[in-house]
Amino acid sequence: VAAMLGLNYSFVSEFILIGFTTFPHLQLMFFLLFLLMYLFTLLGNLFIMATIWSERSLHTPMYLFLCALSISEIFYTFAIIPRMLADLLSTLHSITFLACASQMFFSFTFGFTHSFLLTVMGYDRYVAICHPLRYNVLMSPRGCACLVAWSWVGGSFMGTVVTTAIFNLIFCGPNEIHHFACHVPPLLKLACGENVLEVAKGVGMVCITALLGCFLLILLSYAFIVAAILKIPSAEGRHKAFSTCASHLTVVIVHYGFASVIYLKPKGPKSLEGDTLMGITYTVLTPFLSPIIFSLRNKELKVTMKKAFLNKLFLQNS
Repeated sequence: VAAMLGLNYSFVSEFILIGFTTFPHLQLMFFLLFLLMYLFTLLGNLFIMATIWSERSLHTPMYLFLCALSISEIFYTFAIIPRMLADLLSTLHSITFLACASQMFFSFTFGFTHSFLLTVMGYDRYVAICHPLRYNVLMSPRGCACLVAWSWVGGSFMGTVVTTAIFNLIFCGPNEIHHFACHVPPLLKLACGENVLEVAKGVGMVCITALLGCFLLILLSYAFIVAAILKIPSAEGRHKAFSTCASHLTVVIVHYGFASVIYLKPKGPKSLEGDTLMGITYTVLTPFLSPIIFSLRNKELKVTMKKAFLNKLFLQNS
C-alpha cells in the first residue's frame, strides 16, 4: 500500500484514535450496540446477495447492481467497524501510519463506489421507465458489467487521490486523532507545513464535486422518471412504475441526507463528542438501514426472501 500511495513517512510513526474515550462509561454499551448493528448489516447484505444469486427471476440488471451495492457496503463497513469495535474494548488506541493510510484508502474507495453504484441504479430505473423498449439493448449484461466496473474504478481513483494527498503531508505531532477512524478533517489538524490549507481545499473540492455530481445525475434521472410516470393513464400503472424505484430512492435520501449533514454543516465550534456521534451515522447507521430498506421496500425481493426462508424452514421441519 505504501508504494502504491507514494507515502511520505514523517515525524509521526503512529496515531492515537481518541474518538470514544470521551464516553468512558458508555463504551461497553456502544460495543454491544455497534456489534449487533454490524452483524445485522453483514448478514442482511449476505442474505440479499444469496437470494439474488439463487433466484433466476432476479438475474436482472437492477438486482445485479443491488448485489454490487451489497458487496461495496460489506467492504466499506469492514474497513472501519472491526477496528472501531476493538478500540471500544481496548485501552490502547494506537494505529500505525500505514494502517491509518490503508483504512482511509479503503473507506474512501468503497464509500465512493457506493455513491457511483447508486447513480448507476438511478440510470437503470430511468431506462426501465422512460425507454422500456430499448431496455434490453441499453442495459445488456456487458453494459451492466462495465457500469459496475467503472463504479469500482471511480471509487478506487477517489480513494487513491484523497489518501495520497493527505499522507504526503508532514505530521510532526501531536498524534491524537479526534475521531474513531482515520478521517480527513481531524488528520488535517495534525498536519504541519505550508500546503495544508491547499490540500484541505483540494480534497474538499474533489469529494464534494464527486458527491454532488452523483446526486445531480440521480435527481436528473428522477426528474425524467416522474415526468414519464405522470403520463401513465391508470393509477395502478403509476403506482407499479413508482414502486420499482421506491427502495432505491429511499436509500439515496438516507445516504445523501447523512452525507450532506457531515460535508455541508456550518463550520461552527466543534466538539469531539458531536463529531464522533456524527461519524457513527455514516459508518454504522447508514449501512445498517440500507439492507432493511431494500428488503422491505422492494416487493419482488421481499417475496423471494420470504419464499426462500419458508422453504428452508419447511425442509428443516420435515
